[in-house]
Amino acid sequence: MKKHHVAALTLIFCLLFPLPGHLSSQQQTSSSASQSEAQTATGAASPSAARSLNPQLPTLFVIGDSTANNSDHRGWGDPLADYFDLTRINVVNRARGGRSSRTFVTEGLWESARNELKPGDFVLIQFGHNDGGPPDKEKARGSLPGIGEESQEFTMPNGSKEVVHTFGWYMRKFITETKARGATPIVLSLTVRNIWKDGKVERGPGHFGEWSAEVAKQTGVAFVDLTSAIADEYEKMGQEKVSALFPQDHTHTSAAGADLNASLVVSGIKGIPNCLLINYLSAKGKAQPRAYFPASPPELK
Repeated sequence: MKKHHVAALTLIFCLLFPLPGHLSSQQQTSSSASQSEAQTATGAASPSAARSLNPQLPTLFVIGDSTANNSDHRGWGDPLADYFDLTRINVVNRARGGRSSRTFVTEGLWESARNELKPGDFVLIQFGHNDGGPPDKEKARGSLPGIGEESQEFTMPNGSKEVVHTFGWYMRKFITETKARGATPIVLSLTVRNIWKDGKVERGPGHFGEWSAEVAKQTGVAFVDLTSAIADEYEKMGQEKVSALFPQDHTHTSAAGADLNASLVVSGIKGIPNCLLINYLSAKGKAQPRAYFPASPPELK
């Protein structure tokens, strides 16, 4: 009787308080789904963002969207760290998926990154993929087109009011506030989507690359024509090989594609005259060839 009594108590205890290793498959699936939803809502932190910073070293920050910061090293801002000597410089990926130049500001992401800046730091700035949507509908993240000072008030889907500025206004904000902190801003044009016509790959959606170049020129900062660098490389590789780098959609690359983009970012940086950032390259970064094109704004159309 005692054995049966103990067995019964043990069974009841296990049912009420299951061990982690004995969760049902349904419970495990639900737990994983909840974690995945939480990561999607908040944006998973990149490895470089989670890495502790040495305050005695300069820091290279990356700000942008999911083409720079995506899960599983599928954004170029993560493998970029491999091209720098991390005993001499911190590399931090502050880009966030789904953000435009506007929402990177309005959500406080820029303020957070800006407050970390100190003299001697560097900021790579790349936006545009998410700036072309409507300002007040759907995801409500679009900026006004152009680089002027015009603005317009919109009513957002949640009923709030917001004054929306041009793409160029937000880019100038990043640049001027980076300079004010004693850091060096470097503007990059967009990564390239896997969209082809007559053997040629698309060279950036809309005019965001041109606007980025013009803002860089206006503010007197370095500009890397990453769009041309990637597009030229893709056309050398051919559509079939390039398509293998885009397993999900035409915008987001695999980890291998992200590393290719990171290598071309470094090539572009090496093409900037007198850029102090090249002093912090790792052996891998030093082995990367210098961009064959001048890192200066292209002619606007």
